[in-house]
Amino acid sequence: MVQINMATKEITMKVVYYGPALSGKTTNLQQLHEMMDPTSRSQMVTLDTKDDRTLYFDFLPVEFETGGGFAVRMKFFTVPGQVMHKSTRKVVLAGADAICFVADSQRSSASANAYSWRDMEANLKSHGIDFESLPKVVQWNKRDCEDVKPLNEIREQWGAMPTHPAIAIRGEGVVETLRELMRGLYRSLNEKHDFQAKFGVTEDEFLKGVLKNFRSA
Repeated sequence: MVQINMATKEITMKVVYYGPALSGKTTNLQQLHEMMDPTSRSQMVTLDTKDDRTLYFDFLPVEFETGGGFAVRMKFFTVPGQVMHKSTRKVVLAGADAICFVADSQRSSASANAYSWRDMEANLKSHGIDFESLPKVVQWNKRDCEDVKPLNEIREQWGAMPTHPAIAIRGEGVVETLRELMRGLYRSLNEKHDFQAKFGVTEDEFLKGVLKNFRSA
């Protein structure tokens, strides 16, 4: 959950990229890292196994200052998608303020997507996080692959859930997904903490504060 330190005027938020193995979670963070200004970006922490799958998490920090003088720190994490790392995914989800679920668009990945979604829901509830109200966006990645689900079919199935197509390996749809997720996060924060009144930042300023870190945003 969001951490607010009034003494130091710091606000820290945690965003987690979740989804099945090899869906593109790490690729999203790598692309965002590449889009950041080289002179101001910090190092992205990545822990990999020998076969290049994320073993624990990737961590990408982003920071900006509000008009009210508060420093806002966004911490972006990914989780390992392999079934064997269930306990690790649960740990990384603790304290999440928003979720980007990265799904594989290929029809052959339907069962893996469904398993990962159920796993995410169970892990969030185990932490006492309200699954329904938590800001979430579903990114349908790998749109360049063969036999992908048509977007109209996806949107019909997912209803009002915000969904975005992407080819993360090319950087396509990465920032657009992030923008939608940050919009949902701000509205959740404003509802729970009266964010605009207390910290002097509007939704537009919040979005600009996050997205200004990325050159192509």
